[in-house]
Amino acid sequence: MFRSNTCGELRLSDAGKDVTLAGWVQRTRKMGGMTFVDVRDRYGITQVVFNNDTDAALCDAANKLGREYVVQVKGRVAERASKNPNLPTGDIEIIASELSVLNPSEVPPFTIEDNTDGGDELRMKYRYLDLRRSAVRRNLELRHRMTMEVRRYLDSKGFLEIETPMLVGSTPEGARDFVVPSRMNQGQFYALPQSPQTLKQLLMVSGMDRYFQIVKCFRDEDLRADRQPEFTQIDCEMSYVEQDDIINLFEGMAKHLFKELRGVELKEPFLRMPWSEAMRLYGSDKPDLRFGMTFVELMDVLKGHGFSVFDNAAYIGGICAKGAASYTRKQLDQLTDFVKRPQIGAKGMVYARVEADGSVKSSVDKFYTQETLQRLKEAMNAEPGDLILILSGDDAMKTRKQLCELRLEMGNRLGLRDKDKFACLWVVDFPMFEWSDEEQRLMAMHHPFTHPKDEDIPLLDTDPAAVRADAYDMVVNGVEVGGGSIRIHDSKLQAKMFEILGFTPEKAQEQFGFLMNAFKFGAPPHGGLAYGLDRWVSLFAGLDSIRDCIAFPKNNSGRDVMLDAPAPLDQKQLDELSLAVVAEEKE
Repeated sequence: MFRSNTCGELRLSDAGKDVTLAGWVQRTRKMGGMTFVDVRDRYGITQVVFNNDTDAALCDAANKLGREYVVQVKGRVAERASKNPNLPTGDIEIIASELSVLNPSEVPPFTIEDNTDGGDELRMKYRYLDLRRSAVRRNLELRHRMTMEVRRYLDSKGFLEIETPMLVGSTPEGARDFVVPSRMNQGQFYALPQSPQTLKQLLMVSGMDRYFQIVKCFRDEDLRADRQPEFTQIDCEMSYVEQDDIINLFEGMAKHLFKELRGVELKEPFLRMPWSEAMRLYGSDKPDLRFGMTFVELMDVLKGHGFSVFDNAAYIGGICAKGAASYTRKQLDQLTDFVKRPQIGAKGMVYARVEADGSVKSSVDKFYTQETLQRLKEAMNAEPGDLILILSGDDAMKTRKQLCELRLEMGNRLGLRDKDKFACLWVVDFPMFEWSDEEQRLMAMHHPFTHPKDEDIPLLDTDPAAVRADAYDMVVNGVEVGGGSIRIHDSKLQAKMFEILGFTPEKAQEQFGFLMNAFKFGAPPHGGLAYGLDRWVSLFAGLDSIRDCIAFPKNNSGRDVMLDAPAPLDQKQLDELSLAVVAEEKE
């Protein structure tokens, strides 16, 4: 056999045993007549000792080992004279009697250490080496444990794990599809699913009652730290439920995951916040509640005093950064430059300090009396030592989003976004529709199968933009980790929804006729939720990006630099598919 034990399991109680280990050479150290080799596998590291005085040839062979050589070592477990408290195996070492090189290795392009010298692109190109690092491996182990706990929890609640197809029809709503040409059906295309949405609804029509799937989903969209072109959802659907039933069950699952995987027991019910309140107080539908700094509208206080920037604004809002009045002019200029970045888009920032004596010193003092500034202080509930930061603009929604970015930046600068602290909430009562400037029409904020609130259904005919949805998102630390809705199960209401979204009856039938027809055969009331597995794992691992909890991720351009994909097809494949590649004309 290649090994009797792993490199992470031997302890002092094993002293005197003859063992065989196999793994990679982490490092070698020569000290006098002794050579020390750290051998590593997935389970840990064990120190192996080669003694030149007792076996010079064996010691010489050990001295020739390079980093990442694959070796087999036989020897006896002994108590280590100089123990390493940072290693689980740090109390023992192996006195080597045999050494076999199973496979030599070239010098790796970066160090296989927690603190590696490899950059992101280099590590992704050699991802199979990056995965040997314990920091990355631990993320995949956490991911494995999470999927096991998810399956255990949902099985205990009566859910069936059912697979749905990876090759489906393209849908016009939502993000762009990845399309797959069909050789046997010339000129026709499958799409990779953005989610199993309609299929899981059909499973409810079929009587499966409770379904789940840990499923790959695909979206051809611009990427950010929390986005990948392919990602994994914990996808769930239930029959004969209302919104509270779903929220309660999946809040229970979240608490189960926190307890089992992070050792954090969350006993209180998660806060539920209407979407309108989240936008008013935080400028975001995924607010980070680990810290305060809620928005205060200041139109009544600051408008009409001769400062044209505020006088002409449609919205003026401020946040109060507790204890930050000591910020220097340089720091305040940095904040101003931050909000003026193109991706944020503010034209400037006004600040006011509350001095130790209670007076207020502002960057726009010449326009405001101390009496007005005191009103500002009261409106912001500010105290001596606090810093007030104010933004304004001619679009209230856009300005709130800018203020949201400023709030998060201040939270970072003041150390208020502790990754070991968790603030969970449900954002509920989303708008049913949102206006698309690009499409010049109303679009479904979630998807066209979301059920409107019963009391708002009459507004579909008179004021559809005012309709609220039976939709809900779970947010943890400012990250949307999951969301869902009660679904439409009535074919007439579904047809009405398509009409508002601009579908002709013929187009609706072409795209979704299978679902609308199914509803005619006794569809039960149903709803569901999908959690982002990658986001949950990155949250629990304290990562800023989901890439390091995915075995083989894509880069920010959607490329797999290890496989060099996507890549052109050869002409024979294109001919079989009746496809032609048209070169883009450069201006």
